[in-house]
Amino acid sequence: EVQLVESGGGLVQPGGSLRLSCAASGFTFGGYAMSWVRQAPGKGLEWISDINTSGSSTSYLYSVKDRFTISRDNVKNTLYLQMSSLKLEDTAVYYCARNWGIMGKGEYDYWGRGTQVTVSS
Repeated sequence: EVQLVESGGGLVQPGGSLRLSCAASGFTFGGYAMSWVRQAPGKGLEWISDINTSGSSTSYLYSVKDRFTISRDNVKNTLYLQMSSLKLEDTAVYYCARNWGIMGKGEYDYWGRGTQVTVSS
Protein backbone atom coordinates (compact mmCIF):
# COMPACT_ATOMS: atom_id res chain seq x y z
CA GLU A 1 0.00 0.00 0.00
CA VAL A 2 1.36 3.38 -1.00
CA GLN A 3 1.64 5.74 1.95
CA LEU A 4 2.87 9.31 2.23
CA VAL A 5 3.05 10.74 5.73
CA GLU A 6 3.95 14.38 6.27
CA SER A 7 5.38 15.78 9.48
CA GLY A 8 7.19 18.83 10.78
CA GLY A 9 4.46 21.42 10.60
CA GLY A 10 3.63 23.77 13.43
CA LEU A 11 3.31 27.35 14.59
CA VAL A 12 6.15 29.69 13.68
CA GLN A 13 6.67 33.42 13.78
CA PRO A 14 7.15 35.45 10.60
CA GLY A 15 10.74 35.16 9.47
CA GLY A 16 11.11 31.76 11.08
CA SER A 17 11.97 28.39 9.59
CA LEU A 18 10.52 24.91 9.47
CA ARG A 19 11.51 21.67 7.80
CA LEU A 20 8.74 19.43 6.55
CA SER A 21 9.27 15.74 5.93
CA CYS A 22 7.27 13.24 3.94
CA ALA A 23 7.94 9.59 4.70
CA ALA A 24 7.12 7.34 1.77
CA SER A 25 6.41 3.62 1.84
CA GLY A 26 4.79 0.93 -0.26
CA PHE A 27 6.54 1.82 -3.51
CA THR A 28 9.98 2.41 -5.00
CA PHE A 29 10.40 5.99 -3.83
CA GLY A 30 13.41 6.72 -6.01
CA GLY A 31 11.44 5.86 -9.12
CA TYR A 32 9.02 8.78 -8.85
CA ALA A 33 9.18 12.54 -9.09
CA MET A 34 7.63 14.16 -6.05
CA SER A 35 5.97 17.45 -5.25
CA TRP A 36 4.82 19.68 -2.43
CA VAL A 37 1.42 21.32 -2.73
CA ARG A 38 -0.34 23.53 -0.19
CA GLN A 39 -3.83 24.73 0.57
CA ALA A 40 -4.34 27.98 2.44
CA PRO A 41 -7.52 28.54 4.44
CA GLY A 42 -10.45 29.12 2.11
CA LYS A 43 -8.34 28.72 -1.02
CA GLY A 44 -7.60 26.06 -3.57
CA LEU A 45 -4.59 23.84 -3.93
CA GLU A 46 -1.37 25.62 -4.87
CA TRP A 47 1.65 23.83 -6.28
CA ILE A 48 4.88 24.77 -4.52
CA SER A 49 7.73 22.65 -5.75
CA ASP A 50 8.80 19.60 -7.74
CA ILE A 51 11.85 17.36 -7.58
CA ASN A 52 12.89 14.70 -10.06
CA THR A 53 13.70 11.11 -9.20
CA SER A 54 17.38 11.66 -8.45
CA GLY A 55 17.02 15.08 -6.86
CA SER A 56 19.15 16.69 -9.54
CA SER A 57 16.35 18.88 -10.89
CA THR A 58 13.94 21.05 -8.93
CA SER A 59 11.39 23.75 -9.65
CA TYR A 60 9.55 26.24 -7.46
CA LEU A 61 6.58 28.53 -7.31
CA TYR A 62 7.94 32.02 -7.85
CA SER A 63 6.76 33.30 -4.47
CA VAL A 64 8.73 30.65 -2.54
CA LYS A 65 11.83 30.48 -4.70
CA ASP A 66 14.93 31.44 -2.68
CA ARG A 67 13.02 30.79 0.57
CA PHE A 68 12.07 27.11 0.22
CA THR A 69 14.28 24.18 -0.72
CA ILE A 70 12.97 20.79 -1.79
CA SER A 71 15.18 17.74 -1.40
CA ARG A 72 14.93 13.99 -1.11
CA ASP A 73 16.77 11.05 0.39
CA ASN A 74 16.15 7.97 -1.70
CA VAL A 75 17.81 5.74 0.90
CA LYS A 76 15.57 6.97 3.69
CA ASN A 77 12.56 7.18 1.33
CA THR A 78 11.86 10.69 2.52
CA LEU A 79 11.00 13.97 0.83
CA TYR A 80 11.82 17.27 2.51
CA LEU A 81 10.83 20.91 2.27
CA GLN A 82 13.08 23.35 4.08
CA MET A 83 11.20 26.60 4.56
CA SER A 84 12.82 29.81 5.71
CA SER A 85 11.87 33.48 5.92
CA LEU A 86 8.30 32.35 6.43
CA LYS A 87 5.52 34.83 5.78
CA LEU A 88 1.97 35.08 7.01
CA GLU A 89 0.78 34.03 3.57
CA ASP A 90 2.65 30.74 3.84
CA THR A 91 0.03 29.56 6.34
CA ALA A 92 -1.53 26.46 4.84
CA VAL A 93 -1.83 22.72 4.98
CA TYR A 94 1.17 21.28 3.16
CA TYR A 95 0.85 18.04 1.22
CA CYS A 96 3.40 15.85 -0.47
CA ALA A 97 2.28 14.13 -3.63
CA ARG A 98 3.65 11.45 -5.90
CA ASN A 99 3.85 12.47 -9.54
CA TRP A 100 2.02 10.48 -12.15
CA GLY A 101 4.59 10.47 -14.90
CA ILE A 102 7.31 13.04 -15.36
CA MET A 103 7.93 16.04 -13.16
CA GLY A 104 6.19 19.24 -14.05
CA LYS A 105 2.92 17.95 -15.46
CA GLY A 106 1.00 18.61 -12.27
CA GLU A 107 -0.49 15.16 -12.24
CA TYR A 108 -0.47 13.26 -8.98
CA ASP A 109 -1.66 9.80 -8.09
CA TYR A 110 -1.05 9.67 -4.34
CA TRP A 111 -1.22 12.32 -1.65
CA GLY A 112 -0.38 12.47 2.01
CA ARG A 113 -2.84 13.75 4.59
CA GLY A 114 -0.98 16.98 5.06
CA THR A 115 0.71 18.90 7.85
CA GLN A 116 -0.44 22.29 9.10
CA VAL A 117 1.93 25.23 8.94
CA THR A 118 0.79 28.37 10.72
CA VAL A 119 2.81 31.56 10.48
CA SER A 120 1.69 34.03 13.09
CA SER A 121 3.11 36.59 15.47
